[in-house]
Amino acid sequence: MSTPAPNFKHQDSQPWYKNYMVVIFVIGMPAFVVIACLWFVYYSYQIRDSVVRDDWYMDGKTLYHDVSRDKLTYDLDLHGEMQFADDGNIVFYLNYPEQSLQSGKLLNGTPLTYPDKLDLSISHATDIKKDRDVVLQHQEGNKYSAKVDIDPVKAKYYLQVSNEGKDDWRMQDVAKLPRSKVSFDPLPVFAES
Repeated sequence: MSTPAPNFKHQDSQPWYKNYMVVIFVIGMPAFVVIACLWFVYYSYQIRDSVVRDDWYMDGKTLYHDVSRDKLTYDLDLHGEMQFADDGNIVFYLNYPEQSLQSGKLLNGTPLTYPDKLDLSISHATDIKKDRDVVLQHQEGNKYSAKVDIDPVKAKYYLQVSNEGKDDWRMQDVAKLPRSKVSFDPLPVFAES
């Protein structure tokens, strides 16, 4: 007796679009990917990095002016020391060279005076929200002070003390803050010229 040949043409009892595999792989997976992409776009926008410096063109235009300020600091042989207290108080000492203190004149011949105020810029290396700009007020002699709130997490900062008066100079340093003391010295690159 012969056995009948198997029938490979199996017929589903339901149409293709009612199959659960179609719902999962053809509709569900692409919908999940689209929703996940939209969520990541939204999340990326919410945690975007801040721009550290947003005006590169103006920075380039003022580069020569800034170099002349550094050169004047070197020519006048200005030094400074900044002390940070735990309560946010900053004390800055502007140190003129001994020759200027004895003669009463700066090394460029102008009378030695202490400015009424100095500008202090504390710029975080990567986060613009942690930047601080304050005015150091003259207290007595070569002492200036201000109060500023610095983030307690130790990080790299760019410090700049500048005078916007007749003698337009600036002192710069890079330091990991918080710390107790930072010293400012003229840039040694001008010693070669």
